[in-house]
Order: sequence, then structure tokens, then C-alpha cells
Amino acid sequence: MTVKQLSVFLENKAGRLTELTRILGKAGINMTALSIADTSEFGIIRIVVSDPEKALQILKENNFSVNLTDVVCLTTANQAGALAEGLEVLSAEGISVEYMYAFSIGQQAFIILKTEDIYRTIEVLEKNNMHLLKATELYNI
Repeated sequence: MTVKQLSVFLENKAGRLTELTRILGKAGINMTALSIADTSEFGIIRIVVSDPEKALQILKENNFSVNLTDVVCLTTANQAGALAEGLEVLSAEGISVEYMYAFSIGQQAFIILKTEDIYRTIEVLEKNNMHLLKATELYNI
């Protein structure tokens, strides 16, 4: 149930994000979800893509500092309180969220989560009847 996410370190200068997205686009790699965290000097771009292994290779060939990370994609109803329910399940089991980002489409919300123990996270969420997407499902949204 894990999803491969790319983490790309970019210097914070004009055109660098454009270059990254152009390279992926030319390679036929679709971005499903994207998050940017930045400082004055660099940014960390977290991306879920249609072909993470190919994206990793292409970005490395183009001198980007990039790695793959296992994350999970929790899906909930797109309504008030739904995210809190999922987080309460994790909190009750002592699982900390390192970071997350989310998006919604219609009546469904998709939450990308990185925790300290991704496999325990999966076990706890599934035990509590929370719905996780497989990588192939996420890439085909």
C-alpha cells in the first residue's frame, strides 16, 4: 500500500521549477500531487508521479538532487472532520506525522502522509477501516 514519492531539492531561483516540470513532461511523466516547502536558499519539492523510477533516473541524469520515499495515500470523504478522524486513529496509536499534503476531487479527499513508521501506519489505518489507495490507483486519478 505504499506510494513512491520523489523528493527533489532545488535552489530557490527563477526557472528551476519550470525546468523540473518541463523535463518530467517531455518524458511523459504525469504529476498526480505536488507540494513545495521552501527557505530563502532552496526548496524541497515532493511529487507523486505516474512512473517514479523513470522520473528518478531522468532527474538524476539532469543533475537534480532527488530521492524516493515511501508514503501512504489515505482517502476520505471531502467533508469537515474527515481528516481529523484519520489523524485521531494515528495519534491514539502514538504515530507521529512527519509531513503531509492533500488535495480533493469532488466528494473525495486524498491525503499523502509520511510517518516515522510507514508500515505500522498502514497496519493501524487498515485495522481501523480507513481506506488507503494503492500506487496504481493514485496514479490513475
